[in-house]
Amino acid sequence: MKSYIDFLYKFRWAIVIIVPLIVMMLASSLKHLEIDGSYRIWFEKDSRTLTDYDKFREEFSNDDGITIVFKDENGIFNKKALASIQRITEAFWDTPHIDRVDSITNYQHVHSEADKPDDVLVDDFIMKDLSEATPAYLKNRLEVATHDSIIRDSFISADGKTTMIFARLEPNANENGDISAEMMQYAKKILEPEAKKTGYKYWLNGGPPMTEAFVQIAGHDAMVFTPLVFLVSMILLFMLFRRVSGALIPLAVVLFTFLSVLAVQTLLGYKLNNFTANIPVFIVAIGIADAVHIYALWLMNKKEGVENKEAVLYSLEKNFLPILLTSLTTMVGFSTLAISHIVPVATLGIATASGAVLAFVISVLWMPAVLLLLKKPIKGAGVEKKAYKSFGYGAFIVKNDKKIILLGTLIVAVLGLGLLFVKVDSNTIKYFDKKVEIRKSAEFTMDNLTGAMSYILLVDSGKADGIKEPAFLETVEKFYEAYQAKFPKDVRHVFSLLDTIKRYNKIMNQKEVVPKDKNLVAQYLLLYSMGLPQGMEITDQMDFNQRKLRITVLTNIVDTSKDMAMINYAKQWWSKTPYKLTLTGQTSMYASMQKDITDTLIYSLSLTILIVSLMMLLIFKRLKILWILLLPNLLPVVLVIGVMGWLGLTIDMGVAIAGAIIIGVAVDDTIHFLVKYFDARKRGLAMAETFDEVLHYAGRAILFTTVVLSLSFSIFMFSTFTPNQNFGVVTATALVIALIIDLLYLPALLSVADKNTKYKG
Repeated sequence: MKSYIDFLYKFRWAIVIIVPLIVMMLASSLKHLEIDGSYRIWFEKDSRTLTDYDKFREEFSNDDGITIVFKDENGIFNKKALASIQRITEAFWDTPHIDRVDSITNYQHVHSEADKPDDVLVDDFIMKDLSEATPAYLKNRLEVATHDSIIRDSFISADGKTTMIFARLEPNANENGDISAEMMQYAKKILEPEAKKTGYKYWLNGGPPMTEAFVQIAGHDAMVFTPLVFLVSMILLFMLFRRVSGALIPLAVVLFTFLSVLAVQTLLGYKLNNFTANIPVFIVAIGIADAVHIYALWLMNKKEGVENKEAVLYSLEKNFLPILLTSLTTMVGFSTLAISHIVPVATLGIATASGAVLAFVISVLWMPAVLLLLKKPIKGAGVEKKAYKSFGYGAFIVKNDKKIILLGTLIVAVLGLGLLFVKVDSNTIKYFDKKVEIRKSAEFTMDNLTGAMSYILLVDSGKADGIKEPAFLETVEKFYEAYQAKFPKDVRHVFSLLDTIKRYNKIMNQKEVVPKDKNLVAQYLLLYSMGLPQGMEITDQMDFNQRKLRITVLTNIVDTSKDMAMINYAKQWWSKTPYKLTLTGQTSMYASMQKDITDTLIYSLSLTILIVSLMMLLIFKRLKILWILLLPNLLPVVLVIGVMGWLGLTIDMGVAIAGAIIIGVAVDDTIHFLVKYFDARKRGLAMAETFDEVLHYAGRAILFTTVVLSLSFSIFMFSTFTPNQNFGVVTATALVIALIIDLLYLPALLSVADKNTKYKG
């Protein structure tokens, strides 16, 4: 180590200047940094979920678009509201990338006239020229609409006060890059003047509004929380060390690290998302611990009158191995996230793991070089090394070790039982805080009109023209009834071509049932197709060979476990029929991530525990007490998730990420504690004296890094992205728990299990 310090001393100026220059050169690429919030970023390119969805879009067009919902307390069927619907419908028809627009005004109403009951007519539900609409006409339209099973609870609410306009994107709208931002600009140009004209509040749902919300929140969190974490860290560092250098040098290590990581991400073509946008904050958590330990011991020696070069040497000698080990364990914690099938989580894991390595390199290369330049004596520094005060910490642990273990074990047992009640939730709407516009919009739609979420069920009849078979259509009808009976509160509306076929049969044969003749079904479909205007064809409801039928289900916003129950019920129901079901759509795609979230939590934790166990064994070579060395890193995760189970809180991606990170970061303090513990024991110190020495040399830095990291992560509680909120709460709480375990439970266990061990000096 002395020769390394001599090397740093010789080239200190070059190192201090060149490292920032390299970082700044890399950082110049950040001008090309972009944020991507589209649904595709969550899935691997060869994902079966994504493949099924793309195939659906090729055959049936898109299910994505912009949904506009508004309410008139006096009822939608007045000239003002209907005129607004007409203007919005026509404006979106003329908008680029829009394939089709559906609303109550252009709904193709299948009906017959009273004087010609055998003539089936298909025309716009609302007349074009509203100036000719009489009160009687409007009252009639209200009566018909609110009793029409096809459009009630979809385009019009049962009370006739709320309506929806759906502007559907072209199937290949996002093939050459996400166009959500462009579409939202078009929507605002249409709706902002309309809102001023009518006074209505237009609520927006769908893919583009959700993507915009993802991007805006990611940008906001990155621009607000990163500087805030830096500011909090700077204040705390200054309070700890009472020196400007003590605040600036550790933060410089962190700054250089995350700029380099983000730059490499940009150069590799990655875009930020709602998780990777928080890389700077994660890097603060990683890098600041190494820097604080090095600076704290250097400053302690300087205050004791040690010459500067010797102080740097002593700090590195004491800290090099612990921070190397902690960097490796932190890297392991984050890198295990790379096994996740949720792409943003895997990307975050890889990026932050590389940050752990880079933070270590900068901490042991650039930081000591800077410290070697600080030759100015510290005011009040003593000439002789001062003895430290024990404060009775070691004696307290030894005296009360069994009581601490008993109480700690009891707490762990009670809180750990909460693991039995934990649930997983990956509902996309619930990713947003209740004050976010997209969530308010979805909940408004659900409360006033219909389900804000949807499933797409593609039923394969097994042969060309098979959807015209009466047996097939009767099976679809039975599914309608069974599905709505099974989930009466959450399934709000189910529709397909079956409804139109039954409507034709009602007009022609006075019975709204499935026709018994396949030819009659074919005739109805032909008549309906011929009566539709251009752009309103039924090709989005069946495939080209008329073999597959599309069923759309509108549902409430529910927990993912309920989503999966509804999805699995549909799959099981159709598996008992001669027909094959493919269930897709963005709601089911996000729901499918429930398993990936669970797998991420289980597999990343298991892999982290395995690797950390092996590293602990190799480092300390104490197989008999290996379980004791691991407990401080496992218990915080168990306890926090247990508390979530007791409180009824759900696990989402934020919590899944937190698990591996908590172990990766918490193990840092454990290693610093244990390295100094075993060092003291080898020198023959008694147990109480050993704990006092550990507290003196590592306790302050462990306490401070926990405070900094907990406060840094807790800032995420102010995010409007709920996985970030949950991540912040869980991680901050777990790190505080880890501190208590490290300073009380761990030494108590060691006091009982390791007191009779003989150590060779």
